[in-house]
Order: sequence, then structure tokens, then C-alpha cells
Amino acid sequence: MYVRSVRLVNFRSYGRGEFELGRRTLVLGENGSGKSNLVEAVYLLATGKSFRAERDFEMVRYGEQFTILKSQVSMDDQIISLQVTITDRKKFEVNGVPRRMMDFVGNLRAVCFGPGDMELVTGSPSVRRRYLDFVIAQVDREYRRAAVSYEKGLRQRNRLLDLIRDGRAGRSQLFFWDKLLIKNGEYLTQKRAEFLAAMEFLYDKSVISEARLKQYEQQEVLAGSTLVGPHRDDFVLMAGGRDVSKYGSRGEQRMTVLGLKRREIEYLGGSPILLLDDIFSELDHKHREEVMKLAENYGGQAVITSADEHLIPGEKDFKVIKL
Repeated sequence: MYVRSVRLVNFRSYGRGEFELGRRTLVLGENGSGKSNLVEAVYLLATGKSFRAERDFEMVRYGEQFTILKSQVSMDDQIISLQVTITDRKKFEVNGVPRRMMDFVGNLRAVCFGPGDMELVTGSPSVRRRYLDFVIAQVDREYRRAAVSYEKGLRQRNRLLDLIRDGRAGRSQLFFWDKLLIKNGEYLTQKRAEFLAAMEFLYDKSVISEARLKQYEQQEVLAGSTLVGPHRDDFVLMAGGRDVSKYGSRGEQRMTVLGLKRREIEYLGGSPILLLDDIFSELDHKHREEVMKLAENYGGQAVITSADEHLIPGEKDFKVIKL
């Protein structure tokens, strides 16, 4: 799997941009030059989602009405074309043929490690749940289906709980939604546990079952919200038996996240594109060398961005793009 080129039209800071990538690519430029935008584009072409935009239209260049991202990808003995178009909605194409997002995701796989990933340590549980969904959905079609079904069912069940609280619906109407959430929720929990099992994590899972829904039925009606299930999952990153969010230095936290990204690479398989976005500035020399060794010895394609080329040791084997 190898991204040969990326073409951007009205994407973030780029009116038009075209980039040829190498097996090892170093993107250099000052802050604000568009380095992270390029990384975001590659990640979007892989996952169908941005790792930083709240809404899709945020990625459209200011004053424009659409954006187009296109890449040529070498895969085995063939070259495929991937395209994402954003207007009032996102459209996906593979070799010029429209695809649903569910069918588009997985043609290209990518692992990204950037400043925003520190939120996996310091951020809210929703950040960590979203991360698990991003990773697992790249390789597990059934997980993607279960997650969509679960979210739709959760919204319907919460609306029904509101009606029950107001006396406009009966508790028996929960039966269908309970069954749907339990079926899909059990699958989500199982797959999240499998991903986290290989690392030193504390998986704080919220198991959903008939017994637990029964246990919380009064509180749920009062709250108008479903109180158990994978939508309330969390996990804690550990190092040496310690919670790094509480007891780790900034550098230790960053290296723990790197360990999580290594697990992600292993889980995705097939040498996904490794995207390292401006991660060197907060690392000491020893840890910079450790990260570079990962990139240099990596069996797949690696793209690294930095504002300061002097922070990066051993970059002589990299194709360099200066912005």
C-alpha cells in the first residue's frame, strides 16, 4: 500500500495543490504553511473522516463551496484512484465509481500521530471512544454496521425514555430498542476489548445487558437517557502500572500514545500509511531517535512533518517537500 500522489482543490489552506510522495517523505514548513492539512487529507482519503474537523464543511477553503481530494494509490500490482468530494455532503469514489462511505473505508489504511492525539491521554472519554471506532472500523465492516445501528437505536431509545417520563409512552415500548442495543453493543464491546487486550490499558467498559438495563430503569426514565452501554466506555493509558494522565510527564505521555499507535499499526495489518505530524518538538533527543527509528525501519510508507528540520535526525533517506 503506497500513496503515489495527492491532489487537493479548495482544501483548507490549499486553493490547488499536488504532491508526489515517496516511500519516506519529510514535509518541512513553518507553522501555518499547510503541513498538517496535507496529513489530514491523506487520513481523510483512508478513513473517510477528519481527525480534527468537527464538521465536514470546515475543511472547505474559506469562501469556496466545495473541496476535492484525490489520490493515486499503488496496491499490490494495481493502481487505484480514491476521491472524496465535500459540498453540502461527502461523496466517495473508487476508480471513478461512486461508493458508500462504508464501502470506501478500508481501500487505504492510515495511522496518524499528531499533537491532537495527546487528547487520548488528557481528553474526555468521548475522544477515546471515537478513536476506537476510527481504528476498528477500518478493518471490520461488521463493526461499522453495528456502530451505526447502535447510535441510531440509542437516539430512538433516549427519545422514548423522554416520552415515558412525560407519561406519553409505556415501558413496554422499550423492548425492541433494548434488544437492538444489546445485540450491537455486545459486538462493539467485544471488538474494543480485543483491540485493547494487547496493551497495558485499563478498559473501563460499560456492559449492556437485560439485567443492567433493568437495574437502571428508574434512573434512565428520570434522566431521559440510556445510562449503560458502549457509548459510556472509557480506557486509561498505563505505563509501568501507572495512569500516565495523572503520573506521566508530557514526554512519557507522548511515548505512551506512540505505543498505542504501534498497536494500531499491528491491528490494521498490511503496513498502513504512517503519518507523524509535528510530534518532535516536545521530545528529547533520545525519544526523537526512537521515533525516527520506527519510521526508518517501518515496512510501509511514512510521512513526517516538522517546522524545524534540525529536530529530525537521520532524514537523508527521505524525499523532502518544502512548503
